[in-house]
Amino acid sequence: MTDARERRDEKTSTSPAPGAEPAPPASSAVPLLEPREGIPPVTADPAALDRVVAAFAGGTGPVAVDAERASGYRYGQRAYLVQLRRQGSGTALIDPVACPDLTSLNAALGDAEWVLHAANQDLPCLDELGLHPARLFDTELAGRLAGFAKVGLGTMVEQVLGFLLEKGHSAVDWSTRPLPEPWLRYAALDVELLVDLRDALEDELGRQGKLEWAHQEFASIALAPPPARRTDPWRRTSGVHKVRRRRQLAAVRELWNTRDRIARQRDLSPGRVLPDAAIIAAAQAMPKDTAALQALPGWGQRMPRGRLEQWQGAVERARMLPEAGLPPATAAPTGPPPPRSWSEKDPQAAARLAAAKAAVAALAEERHLPAENLIAPDLVRRVAWAPPASANGAGIAEALDTLGARQWQVQLVAPVLAQAFTSPA
Repeated sequence: MTDARERRDEKTSTSPAPGAEPAPPASSAVPLLEPREGIPPVTADPAALDRVVAAFAGGTGPVAVDAERASGYRYGQRAYLVQLRRQGSGTALIDPVACPDLTSLNAALGDAEWVLHAANQDLPCLDELGLHPARLFDTELAGRLAGFAKVGLGTMVEQVLGFLLEKGHSAVDWSTRPLPEPWLRYAALDVELLVDLRDALEDELGRQGKLEWAHQEFASIALAPPPARRTDPWRRTSGVHKVRRRRQLAAVRELWNTRDRIARQRDLSPGRVLPDAAIIAAAQAMPKDTAALQALPGWGQRMPRGRLEQWQGAVERARMLPEAGLPPATAAPTGPPPPRSWSEKDPQAAARLAAAKAAVAALAEERHLPAENLIAPDLVRRVAWAPPASANGAGIAEALDTLGARQWQVQLVAPVLAQAFTSPA
């Protein structure tokens, strides 16, 4: 197969920013059907892992990294396949079920730059295996900063490198063993061109004057701690906004916790144990017995009686809770109130927010990137709700910095927010 870098040089790399050359027509894209060195064997024992570690320790340059999970099938977000590729090392496919400790590989990679696509999705499950990047390059985030309208890996590879990636296996059950050969081919191809994509995007970001922005973003991701467990995760049950009474919310909580416990024990995705819609239906109805529960939408007629009694027990626990044990109607606030209530609570803050959103949107359009990547909307809301005493550029810059904005964001956004707050709509 022709090397991707050589093939890319024969084609036109693309970017939607002003002055960029147009993307090659879809008909000119070359289907990428096989990895350069073929599909590597799956690494599934200590001896094979030692060989992979030695190979990657001897490689050079950035390391392409990807992970496949079994979202929608298994409990949690653990990795069921880890893919890596490096110059001089080739491609490796590692089974983390058979090799759950990859700290030796992490040590072998040292301070090499990792190249990932949508790093925030993969880093938590890689961290569980002992893999932590010292430095990284996120090709999805780079595409956003460069102004690409679509930043999926397949679209980016096609637009930038002129290759077509087959993406048909992205949502399969990666906990399947043995993994079918077509899935392994797909997994190997996902890292085949990541470093080439990284190089092209680095060139484009440099051309647009955004490379330092990207470096700050990547450093922030690499240094971020693992995400903390959400407070009251049951409040994210789909449809919970329909539940108004506190005792009904208690039923949502009890049913959600029961489902989570069963899902963990059976290693199943919670939605496969019981759909959210069934939880909401039971919480709204507060059935008196298993017959009434089974008659509700989403519960069906085939559930074993013992399991029905388990769910009904959750409803009964909610019914018997004392008033003091019921959850509050809304989650404890962690920031400003919802913007829809600002006009009543604080009309001046509502005016500041409207002006700030318009100013940020205009600046994002001028800089050719999404407004949410220019500055997180939550930071804009927080500063608009409680602006610093000195709402000039310096005061707002300090506030944004305290809230965690990167320096490039502070430098660009603070002046326009100061202007917006001076002359709110």
